[in-house]
Amino acid sequence: MEKTIRVLVSKIGLDGHDRGAKVIAYGLRDAGFEVIFMGVRQTPERIVNTAVQEDVKVIGLSILSGAHIPLVKKLMEKLKLAGCEDVVVLVGGVIPESDKPALKEMGVSEVFTSGTHIHQVVDAIRRHVKV
Repeated sequence: MEKTIRVLVSKIGLDGHDRGAKVIAYGLRDAGFEVIFMGVRQTPERIVNTAVQEDVKVIGLSILSGAHIPLVKKLMEKLKLAGCEDVVVLVGGVIPESDKPALKEMGVSEVFTSGTHIHQVVDAIRRHVKV
């Protein structure tokens, strides 16, 4: 029996627009993942603490505010401090192409932008998480 992959989906930072994050959360749930949706205005600390408590394999961040570089950097630092470097981090939202390499260098597994189909996100998770 295959173990269900647990995915945390959250808005990080001060951005309060959560429609896209909810669409992703519902799509992942419909694809068979167990989804923990944290909602809007979350801090890197709260996201990492919840990820540890919920034993997730994936953190999906939605960022529309333009603060993706400093927020992801802080989140990745907190994950390392918590001993969770094996958690797959996905970032979606308004991310300029020129910022994708910096996010990947920080340890982000995939970066998704507007127009990404849910099947692309599902495939990425299955590629990166071995159960």
